[in-house]
Amino acid sequence: MMTSFFDQFASPSYLGIPLIAVAIALPWVLYPTPSSRWVNNRLITLQGWFINRFTNQLMLPLNVGGHKWALLLASLMIFLITINMLGLLPYTFTPTTQLSLNMGFAVPLWLATVIIGMRNQPTVALGHLLPEGTPIPLIPVLIIIETISLFIRPLALGVRLTANLTAGHLLIQLIATAVFVLLPMMPTVAILTAAVLFLLTLLEVAVAMIQAYVFVLLLSLYLQENV
Repeated sequence: MMTSFFDQFASPSYLGIPLIAVAIALPWVLYPTPSSRWVNNRLITLQGWFINRFTNQLMLPLNVGGHKWALLLASLMIFLITINMLGLLPYTFTPTTQLSLNMGFAVPLWLATVIIGMRNQPTVALGHLLPEGTPIPLIPVLIIIETISLFIRPLALGVRLTANLTAGHLLIQLIATAVFVLLPMMPTVAILTAAVLFLLTLLEVAVAMIQAYVFVLLLSLYLQENV
């Protein structure tokens, strides 16, 4: 029974072919293509309003040099939100529960921010490793600590997204299993458990959106330090 709880996180395959590529490509098919007309339908208008509001909020603390990342960060945000939300549907697979996929997003983008900082302002980028006014005996220790914290950033990005989504899916499956087990024996308790399951599902919808936003927000903060 315990093994079956984790089967939902296994990458699905058909005739030996992994279907994770289909799950990754699916979100882009669901969004309508913007048209060149002056008047659009409500869905495209709502989509454009959401993307504009999010981009403005995300680029607010960045200078003009960081605005080049607006398209990339907004696309990543929409992509993560869509994948996380689709993963809450029954009989679906959530690619963002795979640490390898999340690290594949986190490491290149984090490395790009570090390279930009080292190229544009190497003194400031290296100055982050040693806070101003540090006592001389603590300088080697602080440099090592700050270097480790710098390289832990992409790992924290990937693990945070993976752990939150994995924990939520496991809780939903555990409580749903409890509802089916309790229904023949204790219907009242099963109904109360089903109400808890409904509330937990709403919470997971919020978590799916918040974790995608946090992922992109932290990337923007790392970019802010280096532009």
